[in-house]
Amino acid sequence: MTDDQQTPGNTSQRDNWERDVIRKLAETALTEQRKARRWGILFKSLTFVYLFALLFIGLGWIGAREGVTTGKHTAMVTLTGVIDSDGPASADNVTAGLRDAFDDKNTQGVILRINSPGGSPVQADAINGEIRRLRGKHPETPLYAVVDDICASGGYYVAVAADRIFVSKASIVGSVGVLMDGFGFTGTMEKLGVERRLLTAGENKGFLDPFSPMEAKQKQYAQRMLGEIHQQFIKVVREGRGKRLKEDGDTFSGLVWTGERSIELGLADALGDAAYVAREVIKAEKIVDFTPRENLAERFAKRFGAATAEALVRLGGVSAPRVR
Repeated sequence: MTDDQQTPGNTSQRDNWERDVIRKLAETALTEQRKARRWGILFKSLTFVYLFALLFIGLGWIGAREGVTTGKHTAMVTLTGVIDSDGPASADNVTAGLRDAFDDKNTQGVILRINSPGGSPVQADAINGEIRRLRGKHPETPLYAVVDDICASGGYYVAVAADRIFVSKASIVGSVGVLMDGFGFTGTMEKLGVERRLLTAGENKGFLDPFSPMEAKQKQYAQRMLGEIHQQFIKVVREGRGKRLKEDGDTFSGLVWTGERSIELGLADALGDAAYVAREVIKAEKIVDFTPRENLAERFAKRFGAATAEALVRLGGVSAPRVR
């Protein structure tokens, strides 16, 4: 029998078979689409969870140290970089870490690890004062300053509040002095034919303006102010070091010394790093870091605030005094 002579029954069977095949293919395709959709939803969900986790960590909502510890330990707070009101080495940050360290019932001793060239005398004095207060409040808990690369000027201002100061042989220590720096552009402006037009209300409002000639009277006033801050610095060093300090003509001249030489001069006490002090001096080898960590939201707010303030306030190019 030829194809064109097939019976109606055979045609019906072939049609049913084709429909079954098409239906199964369609069902298989739908099943595969559903699986692909489910996997897509899963991967998207995992991606969102990952991104939100990063966001929460950045904002400090998760992953932050709670300040609750178990077992006896040495508490450590780091002071790194220039000491100023906006950076990680601000008085607010450092003193917050120190308070947490002293308040922890398992703290056997505190290490203030310093690596700083100096900075604001106001911020350094605030940290120094808080260290002395905490030592008085917790007389049974010693605090030791441990110097990494450098502990100069404002950094040393802070360090002298500790019970003892430990250094490395090649650490840079000292620089007991104060500076106020800037630039003068009067000669350059004359060569360029630029005229400075400064209007002030108040005889000294343009104090040390970099685009105006320096006046002898204002220079003397600035020098006297720096001298007062220097004497405050010297007093803090003498109170902190006491009879250990071996003063000579260079002690408060702004010079720096190696760690090894600073021990001989009574500016520091002994050689040792943080691990050595925890293990051999405090006798609690486990170190717990209490240094506050700035989260993403705080960093953004602080930088935005600083940028706004800088845009709104101009001080004629005069920098604040620095123990640096």
